[in-house]
Amino acid sequence: MTMYSDESSSIVRLNIGGKKFCTTVDTLTQREPHSMLAAMFSGRHTVCKDSEKGYVFLDRDGKHFRHILNWLRDGVVPNLSDVECSELVREAEYYQLLGLVDGVTEVLNNRRKDEEMDTELTRTDIIKCVQSEKVRLRGVNLSGLDLSKLDLSYVDFSFACLKNVFFSRANLQCAKFRDVDAENTIFHNATLRECEFTGANLRGALLAGANLQSANLQDACLIDCSFCGADLRSAHLQTADLTNANLEGANLEGANLKGAKLTNANLKGANLQRAYLRHVNLRETDLEGAKLDGANLLGAIR
Repeated sequence: MTMYSDESSSIVRLNIGGKKFCTTVDTLTQREPHSMLAAMFSGRHTVCKDSEKGYVFLDRDGKHFRHILNWLRDGVVPNLSDVECSELVREAEYYQLLGLVDGVTEVLNNRRKDEEMDTELTRTDIIKCVQSEKVRLRGVNLSGLDLSKLDLSYVDFSFACLKNVFFSRANLQCAKFRDVDAENTIFHNATLRECEFTGANLRGALLAGANLQSANLQDACLIDCSFCGADLRSAHLQTADLTNANLEGANLEGANLKGAKLTNANLKGANLQRAYLRHVNLRETDLEGAKLDGANLLGAIR
């Protein structure tokens, strides 16, 4: 491998998890100047490329990188399925492409508005409901609704269908989500302190930046979830399935992960101080830069 300055050539060859791409420094730096990619190829840093073929390798899934490049070139948000949009948002967050994150989120938001007619209640109905002292929406189909920025604290959503619901920046403190189906739901920057998610299906959900302090996520399906930068202090994650979950930079201080599945989980830079990790299998978990001071690792497999 050789070191080079990005100023040496306007052409950049990228290897994203085995997929090859060719672009320019201008494409990577102009539209999103504060992104990770812009910083890498700004000329202020040296990056490493393969000496034989000249590719810069990034250890990420290359499935959606062509959409990222097209966004950087043209500013066009791709028309993808909801699942693919969630995957693209996770990649955009990693590369710190905030404009793309906002663009995809807006597409999902508009799509959910079009789907409101198929749900049992609308956003307006929910706003009227929460004005009462005690709200129960148990077992209700709310899939696709935009419930962002609402005060939904203490609402009981147990057993409801919440697929693709948009809860971004909502106040959901002490809400109940027991056994809900919330696959691919967006909780970005939501307040979820002391919420109950016991047995919930949150596969592919976006919880980046969410406050989940003291939340109960026991037995929850958290496969492919994004918890980047989330506050999970003192959270209950016993026997939760966090396979392929992204917890980079998350705060898990004092969290209980007894029996949790962490296969291929990303815990880079996470705070695991005083976390309970006894007998947890960490062999396929990325703990680079994680803080483990005072963590209970008795019998953990590493």
